[in-house]
Amino acid sequence: MKCIELKPIGIVHSPFKGSKGTPIHPGASEGARAEIELFPEYEEGLKDLDGFSHIVVLFHLHRSKPYKLTVIPYMDDTPRGLFATRAPSRPNPIGMSVVKLASIEGNFIYIEGLDMIDDTPVLDIKPYIPEFKSDEKVCIGWLEEKIERMPKTSADDRFEK
Repeated sequence: MKCIELKPIGIVHSPFKGSKGTPIHPGASEGARAEIELFPEYEEGLKDLDGFSHIVVLFHLHRSKPYKLTVIPYMDDTPRGLFATRAPSRPNPIGMSVVKLASIEGNFIYIEGLDMIDDTPVLDIKPYIPEFKSDEKVCIGWLEEKIERMPKTSADDRFEK
């Protein structure tokens, strides 16, 4: 198997300094604002991105601890398979969030509604295009009965141990 090597293209400057208290998904951040500092050599790639209202940010979960294949996720007390959760400790600690694009100034991207901690390395940025999603009914497994609590949920320290 060929080795995969990823290089960050930027870094997040976030009001969230650690996982405890950080929203567990962008919709729970209640308008939190941050900036992505794109490294200067990638600035040209921002051309035409300002016409989009939302972007997909792929990032490295740089503070995640060694993973377990069974975890107790946020909002639950039942052990679940890791791949049925969004737990940050993973075999390949990659995060993905859809955030609101507020503005772009030079190599700085100003975003709103985020779930990333300060100094998070950014791996890629893509425009969010809702028409590219499936129109099929989406099932969310064990979260179906817990989704009402989700919008205001913040992280605790369970994945830092």
